[in-house]
Amino acid sequence: MPDLTLELQCMGLVCGVDEAGRGPWAGPVSAAAVILDARRVPAGLNDSKKLTAKAREALETEIKLQARAWCVAFASVEEIAELNILQATGLAMRRAVEGLAHAPSVALVDGNYRFALPCEVRTVVGGDGRSASIAAASILAKTARDRVMVEMDALYPGYGFASHKGYHAETHVQALRSLGPCPIHRRGWAPIRDALQTLDLLKQD
Repeated sequence: MPDLTLELQCMGLVCGVDEAGRGPWAGPVSAAAVILDARRVPAGLNDSKKLTAKAREALETEIKLQARAWCVAFASVEEIAELNILQATGLAMRRAVEGLAHAPSVALVDGNYRFALPCEVRTVVGGDGRSASIAAASILAKTARDRVMVEMDALYPGYGFASHKGYHAETHVQALRSLGPCPIHRRGWAPIRDALQTLDLLKQD
């Protein structure tokens, strides 16, 4: 289980940073930064992917109540198209770190890519399973993005965004074939390009 071992090896304030939504076909990418209070670490922190939606929501509340600082930020579909998904992820992370109420000295970032952030960056492979701060960030990023995709389901009905959150799913594939992409689809993604091409061919018939 993740703990504060990595955080305690750093000098000054440490934030954990993680993202959600790099792989979906639709919607923004989110990132969160969290500075935990070592005296009040919520019990049960873990990689958000290993938690149920109910557990994530409960921990989200605890994190926001007990952390010294937290911030969630996004990069839009338009920014993903302009920058590419890697750089858009870095943009969302930078916004999250810059939005913290206290400026951190060190950011522990899940993964092995060293994004340009306004403090020292230390990458941690498998960080959401090792660092309590990164695990907390993964939960906030995931729950925030999931809520956005539920809102998008109401705005763009028929795609099933509330259930699959924009990821690959058979219902998503079928919706693309029948409805075509909507404004929040990432049009640079191969499945979306294929759907557009299919629609163009149908129009020509």
